[in-house]
Amino acid sequence: MEELWPAPSGEVADAIRSLCQRLLTETDAMVEAFARPSLVAQNDPALLADASLVEEDRELNRSDLVQWLTANVQQPGRRVEPYVGPRTTAYINDLVSRGIAPDFAVAWRVALGIGWRRWLEECVADCARPEVLVGVLDVTGRSLVQYALDSVAALRQAGLAAAMGNTDSEEIALIQLIASGAPMTEDLAEGRLRYRMARWHVGLVVWIDDPQRADALNEAISAVRSAAGGRCALVARASATSRWIWLSGKAVPEVHHVAKALAATDEVRAAVGRPGRGLEGFRSSHQDALAAQALVIRLGSDRRFTAYADVELLDALTKDRAGARRFVVNTLGPLAEADPALRQALLTYVQCGFNTTRAAANLYAHRNTVERRVSRANELSAVKVEDNPAHVAAALLVLDIAPDIVAVDPT
Repeated sequence: MEELWPAPSGEVADAIRSLCQRLLTETDAMVEAFARPSLVAQNDPALLADASLVEEDRELNRSDLVQWLTANVQQPGRRVEPYVGPRTTAYINDLVSRGIAPDFAVAWRVALGIGWRRWLEECVADCARPEVLVGVLDVTGRSLVQYALDSVAALRQAGLAAAMGNTDSEEIALIQLIASGAPMTEDLAEGRLRYRMARWHVGLVVWIDDPQRADALNEAISAVRSAAGGRCALVARASATSRWIWLSGKAVPEVHHVAKALAATDEVRAAVGRPGRGLEGFRSSHQDALAAQALVIRLGSDRRFTAYADVELLDALTKDRAGARRFVVNTLGPLAEADPALRQALLTYVQCGFNTTRAAANLYAHRNTVERRVSRANELSAVKVEDNPAHVAAALLVLDIAPDIVAVDPT
């Protein structure tokens, strides 16, 4: 690439290299700081609603950060060429096929503002001599701005290439219209999707964390079709790492066998919505499944199968991980980090309507053991179960979904 500014002095280059080497060990925290704000700034509901795409956007941020830092370790202060690798290309293809057009310029502006502030702090702390500090800021400021401009151009070019090669986006575009609540008749939706709408529906989202295991998604879809028996199934490719599935029938589709089949597949996770009828049920069950998937990813849970009906309250309480942590700590106090058996006993006791005998049966434990555990758990809890059982149960459920949420204070 053409160089647009003079190379830095040896001392300035050494300072830049040292800073970048250190920051390469802190990429997780840096990405956490700017990935979400830059995504929200684009204000695209379809992108924000899909946790799989959100994760791919976060990975794109990580890739951009590592590319700039690594390049400045190798050639400090020089113009950095954007890297659009296979994973980024697949992400852009997914966006195009879904009709999603993120404003990458807005995203970069937000990320650059947050990242530059962090870079300033590091430079001031590391550069003792004013002339070196000025040199570092001068050359890296040019490099970062040019890198943003070049990256936006590269992403737009990738988007154009994807649009020219995309010929099969009609189905997913129609599904997104239905999911967004756009006016549409059942006859039109049935004709275009070749799927009956005037029935009961259950929506599922299945996804993988590793894009290299796309074959596992195909195995999962086969398992779902087999477990669903004679029920009608609609499968849509939502992204490289996720699939949207609907099961339908004259009666409410049973997902117990589907959950067992998915549990037997490797590395695939799933979320399922509440059943619904007709076009509105098709939409609402899908939105439920997306919300359950987003909850699991947001809380860093490794749960394999999640039903939205089981976590709807948690979804309302935990729109961000830091808020969820505060709720758990403030509600449970020392119980949040106590023996998990105590928390499980208390949660089961509440779920069994404060009936110790039923709780003992569910836990396969002696009644006296359950009584002791419940009593000790209630002693440790900041909020007592008799004062606010709903809050205590909700906080315990958050820990059940994400056991490590109180392990490290994100601040």
